[in-house]
Amino acid sequence: MQEPTLLLLTALADEPRHGYAIAREVELISGGRVKLRTGTLYGALERLLGQGLIEVHEEQIVDSRLRRTYTLTAAGREGLSAEARRIAATAREATRRLGISGESATA
Repeated sequence: MQEPTLLLLTALADEPRHGYAIAREVELISGGRVKLRTGTLYGALERLLGQGLIEVHEEQIVDSRLRRTYTLTAAGREGLSAEARRIAATAREATRRLGISGESATA
């Protein structure tokens, strides 16, 4: 799974969000490293919709504009969970090979 997909799915893991809130959450999760442009964000959301990883949770008209709120599907939740386990396993192995103990691993 590519990092932008991982970040988008993670942003939706705890609650449904609309586009701007997703972009802000991605920036927060990535520690400011990833700032999604509007076109990139909505292109990625359309791709994830097409893949069945997210779905439209709600549509509202706000200031005469359609606002969609997105949420993870069961498949999206399963995919994110599998990726989180894979990343955690890789991090554990890297930590083991580097000889980093529990205390210094969090420092």
